[in-house]
Amino acid sequence: MCLRLDHGGTECPMDSSSDEEQENGPAHVPAARSVVAVSRERIPIVYRPEYGVQFCGLQKLHPFDAAKGGNIYRLLKANGLVRSDEDIYAPDEITLDELLDVHTKRYIESLKWSLNVAKIAEIPPLIFVPNCFVQRSYLRPMRYQTAGSLLAARAALESGLGWAINLGGGFHHCSADRGGGFCPYADITLTVRMLQASGKGVERILIVDLDAHQGNGYERDLMDDGGVFIMDMYNYHIYPRDHSAKLAIRRAVELKPHTDDEEYLRKLRKCLHQSLEEFQPNFIIYNAGTDVLKGDPLGLLDITPEGVIERDEIVFRSALERSIPLVMLLSGGYLRSSARVIADSIINLRDKALLPTVE
Repeated sequence: MCLRLDHGGTECPMDSSSDEEQENGPAHVPAARSVVAVSRERIPIVYRPEYGVQFCGLQKLHPFDAAKGGNIYRLLKANGLVRSDEDIYAPDEITLDELLDVHTKRYIESLKWSLNVAKIAEIPPLIFVPNCFVQRSYLRPMRYQTAGSLLAARAALESGLGWAINLGGGFHHCSADRGGGFCPYADITLTVRMLQASGKGVERILIVDLDAHQGNGYERDLMDDGGVFIMDMYNYHIYPRDHSAKLAIRRAVELKPHTDDEEYLRKLRKCLHQSLEEFQPNFIIYNAGTDVLKGDPLGLLDITPEGVIERDEIVFRSALERSIPLVMLLSGGYLRSSARVIADSIINLRDKALLPTVE
């Protein structure tokens, strides 16, 4: 269904301030965070229907499954892991002030131009679409998902359960001043900064990025941050090939095209163990892209669904055994079968008692 702009609504959301202020870079005063309450009684899964990108079918011009989060959620409900919408967390839309904790005002202003958004979303026809449509139908869902990453991290840290999963987010190609690769907001950098400012003693954050692509966005943002250790395991023959950003990676695991389960899981076990022992983190951000699946048109690796399920189990088990809070973000995945694989993996984590309190 196409979205229609009301005749009376001509202003686009997310306006920022004056041209002079745009030159000043990101705000340095932390913004007020979401007031969504964290409770041990809720399942720490974060989702709301507004995550879905729907725009007159234009979303189909990019291989990304714009309905992936909703499809996973329906599968989890069908399996009984989630019984009602009240069991989980629904984020509010992230505010402009929150975005400016990391993003430059100039970058946020640039998203008012459909040409710029079309480049980020990799959907050329968006150039010709009024920006208010683009804001409502593409950027607003991404703002909800970005807020979901922050809320999921809070839930993992504050609920006492030690884990949370956002059924979206993982926009690892976006930095403070540049979007790309379908990633318009830097949710990973925002999550890092929120955790560091939380007052909860989060001093060493390990980012485990297992998306098939290098996470160049947050790597650029966190280049000189000694409180963050980046382990990035990716196909080095594909986008983005960002050699400058690579300098931020403390443990780079470069894979050749068509790497299979055996090699992939062996390298993961070894390098994850080394990263944990070396850095001794007290929080893990797990970017769990499923574009590693065999047949994915962009990832070009040969990991089976069983391999992805085992991969997620390795990461969650490593965190649980060390009592390290972990937040999982979905990131990339360009096969329609990705939603089923992710849902099966979450159910496997429950069945293996790796999701405390989920029966």
